[in-house]
Amino acid sequence: MSGKRVVITGVPGVGKTTVIDASMKRLVEENIPYKAVNFGTCMFETAKSEGFVEDRDQMRTLDKDIQKKLQKLAAQRIGTMEGNIIIDTHASVKTPAGYLPGLPEWVLTELHPNTIVLVETDEDQILLRRMGDESRKRDAEGSRSIAEHQQMNRAFAAAYAMMTGCTVQIVRNENFLLDHAIDAMVAVLR
Repeated sequence: MSGKRVVITGVPGVGKTTVIDASMKRLVEENIPYKAVNFGTCMFETAKSEGFVEDRDQMRTLDKDIQKKLQKLAAQRIGTMEGNIIIDTHASVKTPAGYLPGLPEWVLTELHPNTIVLVETDEDQILLRRMGDESRKRDAEGSRSIAEHQQMNRAFAAAYAMMTGCTVQIVRNENFLLDHAIDAMVAVLR
C-alpha cells in the first residue's frame, strides 16, 4: 500500500461532499492526485456483486452479520487501492437505538488511515442547509440533536485515532467561507 489514506466524515448537511469535490479540483491543479471513494457506495457495489441486494434501498434491510461481512469486504477492497485515497464516510450513524460506529475495528484494520478529518460547522447552519435541500430525504432533527451528533463524531474519531495511531483534524465549513474550508482541507491532503 502506498500513498495517503484520509477518512473524511461529517454529519449530513455539513457540506462534506462539496468540500471534498472542491479540494480535489485544487489538488489536480497542484498535480497531487487523489481518488475519492464513498464507503457506502463501495459497500452497496459489494453487496450487489455478492448477490445480497439489487438496489440501494435494500441495504438497510440486511441482517447485521451480512452488513458486517459487507463492511469487511468493502474495506478490504478500498484497503488494496494504490495511491492517495479519500474515504468519504460517516464517523457515526445515528439510529433509533443509539449511535453506531461508522468505522468499526474490522473496517479500520483494512483501511489503515493516516488521518481522519471531521468536517464541522455550527448546528444552526447545518439545520438551515438541510431545510433548504429538497434533493435529500433526511430525518427531522433540531440543532441540539445535530450538535450532539457532531460531539459524538469527535468522540468516535478520538477512539479511531487511539486504535490506529492516526491523526484527527477538524475542518470548519462555515456559510459563505467555503474557500477557507477548501484551504484547510487541501493543507491536510498535501
